[in-house]
Amino acid sequence: MSNITVLGLGYIGLPTSIVLAKSGHKVFGYDINEKAISILKKGKIHITEKNLQAAYNEVIKTDTFIVENVIVKSEIYIIAVPTPFKKNENKKVADLSFVDSAAETIAGVLKEGDLVILESTVPPGSTKRMTDILEEKSGLSREKFHSVHCPERVLPGKILYELEHNDRIIGSERVESALLAKELYESFVKQGDIFITDDITAEMAKLVENTSRDVNIAFANELSIICDELDINVFELIKLANKHPRVDILNPGVGVGGHCLAVDPWFIVERYPKEAIIINNSRLSNDSKPFWVSAKVEKAISYDKSKTIGILGLAYKPNIDDLRESPSLVLAHDLVNKGYNVIGCEPNCNEGTVDGIVNLSLIDTLQEADFITLTLAHNEFIESKDIISKNPFFDCIGMMEYTNG
Repeated sequence: MSNITVLGLGYIGLPTSIVLAKSGHKVFGYDINEKAISILKKGKIHITEKNLQAAYNEVIKTDTFIVENVIVKSEIYIIAVPTPFKKNENKKVADLSFVDSAAETIAGVLKEGDLVILESTVPPGSTKRMTDILEEKSGLSREKFHSVHCPERVLPGKILYELEHNDRIIGSERVESALLAKELYESFVKQGDIFITDDITAEMAKLVENTSRDVNIAFANELSIICDELDINVFELIKLANKHPRVDILNPGVGVGGHCLAVDPWFIVERYPKEAIIINNSRLSNDSKPFWVSAKVEKAISYDKSKTIGILGLAYKPNIDDLRESPSLVLAHDLVNKGYNVIGCEPNCNEGTVDGIVNLSLIDTLQEADFITLTLAHNEFIESKDIISKNPFFDCIGMMEYTNG
């Protein structure tokens, strides 16, 4: 078993560190977020994820996972840092500064034979860029160390399970580097298969997985708008169309969020703007959906700005606290900018405010709001369908008709 340093202790890096530690590796976690480090050093996790706190308790008790605010020399380094969009840009362009910084940090301690794994989702060519930085800053030629890309492929709310059960893709300039990384992943992947390819194919595989879903959701979201014009129920339509054995249309919603589906397609468009026509248009379509919902809500309340609008669900998907790229928040802020009083109910976040939106309990939201907009099928909402139905509402997700409870 190896010593491993994980750079980035967020939604991917922290669970990955814990799973590695449980598998017998000695893991050191590093992050530039001092608040996160402080919380972790106190024995608490700083993100919401099922069963993660219990798993963290286990590995810190045995000292197999240690959180540090300085880089620790190891044989293996895993980069799991954010890749947001660049600020102040007219178009969506990946900000690779966190990846670059992590590579420069590793280069300061890199030695011959070490393995560097990039797990962050990146545009094609980024692993080569990372390897170039490692080579230049460490003084070692790229043949003296190993660098690979192994994109994460997990679903929030099921991360610990999926880390151990999902297939993994490992790509590298050199086959021997990919095979070395494969040995590491085989130490904790219990049921999934591990596939070897080149680094650019691995980068594109992750982007294409999420882009395909984004395109399919765009189709469903456009159907919802067309069905509204036709005055028919889009959820019934999709349910009937899916009776065909070769049709599987997804359900529409308020838009698409998260740091995968709402982001990854732009990494392809960024590099190939002329070729990625469907991908680009799907992104634009999904990004516009919250504004369409906003207009529907306005019409439903007769543009009465004395009305209070309650939004049920502020995260980007059900039963998590992750707010990244949340279309529900886009909707909420659009209504606020139009002059409406907006309150939210996100039971997975603390009451108070969420991104500037007042966050109340479900009961308080239903009492204070004149009109309800359902954006997420949280378990709490499904269980309270009867209570919610007593209020005027707009259901973006078909929860009131097509969920159990």
